[in-house]
Amino acid sequence: MVRVYCLLIGYVFGMFQTAVLYCKLKGVDIRNVGSGNAGTTNTLRVLGAKAGFTVLFGDMLKCFIAVTLVGVLFGKSHPDMVYLLKIYAAAGCILGHDFPVFLKFKGGKGIACTAGYICGFLRPEFPLVGVLAFLIPFNITHFVSLGSLCLYAAFFIQVVIEGQMGIFGMSQIHLIEMYIIAFALTALAFYQHRANIERLLKGNERKTYIFKKNKVD
Repeated sequence: MVRVYCLLIGYVFGMFQTAVLYCKLKGVDIRNVGSGNAGTTNTLRVLGAKAGFTVLFGDMLKCFIAVTLVGVLFGKSHPDMVYLLKIYAAAGCILGHDFPVFLKFKGGKGIACTAGYICGFLRPEFPLVGVLAFLIPFNITHFVSLGSLCLYAAFFIQVVIEGQMGIFGMSQIHLIEMYIIAFALTALAFYQHRANIERLLKGNERKTYIFKKNKVD
């Protein structure tokens, strides 16, 4: 039952749509401009770097808070599976962000939420690897989608490697459960980026620049 609680806690936090709320304050419905995606990249393209970073921070923060809250609430009662419960909270938050019930299940793609979850691990190597996995391909190509997919692939691989090294201090059955959820989240990220992947393969994916004017669809 504790897993369900963690999912629900995450989902509630995930439904806080930073891009929608922030852009409405600026007189823009982000779902009706650009790509229509309620996330960091579309906000950056439409309203610029300041707005993009604000949305990025807000979406990271909501997942970080959800994951941290779960650790505080259940860490003492379930010390042998706290990392597993954190990934349940992250999964709930990403689902709430991607498929918010009050927005007819039309949200973002969950990458910023995942970045918040990675920080919520409170292990310094995870954010470091995540930043490198995203920034290196992004700085070379300026494709946010490619950087996002590399971030997720690196995250999944790192979870498995560190799990098998015994760093999380969990039993093998709990580790396998954690790997399954991490794989499911990775698969969801790739599914959410399916149109981007198709454009990448065809060579017509849109480039994104942080401090330069971006084209808006």
